[in-house]
Amino acid sequence: MKEIKLIAIDLDETLLHDDLTISARAKKDIREVIARGITVTLATGRMYAAAIAYARELELNVPLITNQGAMVKDVNGKLLHHQTLSLEIAQKVADLVRAYGYHLNVYVNDELFMENDSEEAQRYFAITKVLPKYVQSFDKLWAEPEKLGVLADDLLLRPLAREIKEKFGQDLNITQALPEILEITHKQATKRNALEALAQKMGFGLENVMAIGDALNDLEMIRDVGFGVAMENGNPALKEIADYITLSNNADGVAKVLEKVILNS
Repeated sequence: MKEIKLIAIDLDETLLHDDLTISARAKKDIREVIARGITVTLATGRMYAAAIAYARELELNVPLITNQGAMVKDVNGKLLHHQTLSLEIAQKVADLVRAYGYHLNVYVNDELFMENDSEEAQRYFAITKVLPKYVQSFDKLWAEPEKLGVLADDLLLRPLAREIKEKFGQDLNITQALPEILEITHKQATKRNALEALAQKMGFGLENVMAIGDALNDLEMIRDVGFGVAMENGNPALKEIADYITLSNNADGVAKVLEKVILNS
């Protein structure tokens, strides 16, 4: 394993316990890692507005990878990278989702837009704590979004995801970080690509990066970095390609791997 200079950590079901908190142990270990000169960032499907509070809690001062890699901002809100969907493709996908009658989130410039409230929207708010802005209709999108989100039961999302992939897959990155949220971004808007760009900006490649995650949207970055870590509670596909499988999110798996690999404690 080459020297680790950057560590990217997913949030939901990775760093966060199921109650959406970061343990005191994980916070202590992350601060110790940073004190040793290693950069730590977050790589999440969440929008920046739903991730920044955790970055501040950890006292991070580096760019954050958000919206599945479609947006990279520093902790002061400076936009460093923004990969949007084309308006034409976004509209076609929005029309398809609405034809199914599923709840649609549209993310534009890190603001969340909805047509109406729903049970799914309330559950989403409980996770992200981001207040939406309501619009009369998504019949005509007004700007290129960085992401579209579909909120529905996992069994309903699977056939929808297949249809979207069949029709628009050449233009889109389609993934699920959580079972009831289907997230759609530009084809190149992935955590892996954003992480590589960030590493290169810092003067090294993915071989000097550790990535920790649990879901399929983490697969590419875990596969391609120098040291990829899957959570015990993670998707089986991640465990097959990871260099190391740590404990579950609720058992402080992030802290465990940092202690074992970086802190030697």
